[in-house]
Amino acid sequence: MKQYDLIIIGTGSAMNYIGSILQEHPEMKLAVIDKDDPGGICLTRGCIPSKMLLYPAELVRNIEIARNFGIHSRIDNIDFNTVMERMRKSISSDIEMIRSGLQETEDFDYYPEVAEFISPYTLKVGDETITASMIFLCTGSKTLIPPIKGLENTEYLTSDTVLQMTSLPNSIVIIGAGYIAAEYGHFFSAMGSKVTIIGRGNRVLSQEEPEISILVRREMEQYMEILTGYDVTEVREENGKKVVAGTSSEDGSQLEIEAEAILVATGRASNSDILHPEKGNVEVDERGWIKVNEHLETTSPNVWAFGDSNGQYLFKHVGNHESTVVYRNAILKHDVSVDYHAVPHAVFSWPEIAGLGMSENAAIEHYGEEKISIGFQPFEGTGKGLAMGLKNYFVKVILEAESQKILGAHIIGPEASVLIHEFIPLMYTETQNVYPLIYSMDIHPSLSEVIKRAVNSQYTVNEYHSILMEMNLME
Repeated sequence: MKQYDLIIIGTGSAMNYIGSILQEHPEMKLAVIDKDDPGGICLTRGCIPSKMLLYPAELVRNIEIARNFGIHSRIDNIDFNTVMERMRKSISSDIEMIRSGLQETEDFDYYPEVAEFISPYTLKVGDETITASMIFLCTGSKTLIPPIKGLENTEYLTSDTVLQMTSLPNSIVIIGAGYIAAEYGHFFSAMGSKVTIIGRGNRVLSQEEPEISILVRREMEQYMEILTGYDVTEVREENGKKVVAGTSSEDGSQLEIEAEAILVATGRASNSDILHPEKGNVEVDERGWIKVNEHLETTSPNVWAFGDSNGQYLFKHVGNHESTVVYRNAILKHDVSVDYHAVPHAVFSWPEIAGLGMSENAAIEHYGEEKISIGFQPFEGTGKGLAMGLKNYFVKVILEAESQKILGAHIIGPEASVLIHEFIPLMYTETQNVYPLIYSMDIHPSLSEVIKRAVNSQYTVNEYHSILMEMNLME
């Protein structure tokens, strides 16, 4: 049995502080384990490769709308395989660079193997048994595959396997209506596929504010068909085609959709079962996510879980934040609690969406409707928005009316993922209020002016809802 001071499982966010750990404690003996290609899900099959595909899709849409500005252009051809190969080449290069670094270093032992607990603090890794008094579990997640009749006998794609495609399907059905479905719906439709999204809930991107969900559906339906409120009941192959059958949750009506390909985009699930956490006295919840306290320590002392493995927020930036918390608590022996009050997110659909903090409903439930105000500004109300011909897109800010504390912010429109960062630092200040934004200067004209104008245009909840009714954005 090999004895280590620290075992790290995962090569994504788990590796963020390995240099600092070795610098401060050069005597520590470390083991790094990863059964997959090194680099973590974000690099190998998540946010980085998908965004490398979505940028060409964005270029297609921008070329298409150029005619609105008197620029008459056309796309003669989209070389789908070149788009895919560019992504794969870049990702493969990064993976191999990381792999070489892991294999060649003398600072720690690298195990490209499956790890599983055989007892507390003791793991089987390949043919070896290793142990340590401190363990970092950063094991990622896996695609969630629903129990649909016939799916196991039908070839289908996931957000993992879609990256290996070499030819564009003429048509594709995407099962699911969340952010993965929205992003890949954008990609495939821009590349030239006929896209159909089918979701169980009544809204696409149901985690977003209702008015954003309504507007993004309205915009997306210019490029694809979106069917919501359907349970997919069966998948089968007929005459070389895939058939997806569904039942309406509202009236029980049936539908069948035929396409060349199916993409299952129903979310992600825990893969902690591979670890056999129960043998390590590491508890999991009913969905298999590893339980942690506010310090990110598991039920087994000095065993820490962060990134996707704890199931809190499946974002790379959250994993990075959590890695800092674990480093400070486990290595520096501080007493730091993880802070999720302002977790930002973005959906790189067309149009782009971003948000952080509370929803309107959550703010009303916590503070009461009379104690909150809604800042609102359409992009078209700014000079840059006017220049870009933007219609309907907007910024929504939720504030505690008296203190002007920012409770949440939600954006739909160009560069939403960039604009949201005007709010993030303010939500990590002591007062979390909006005054620094109000009293600072914005370049004129710029898209960032829509943020200041939103916080300067505040309404009661009822007044805001009246605006949404005029815009036909109320359910």
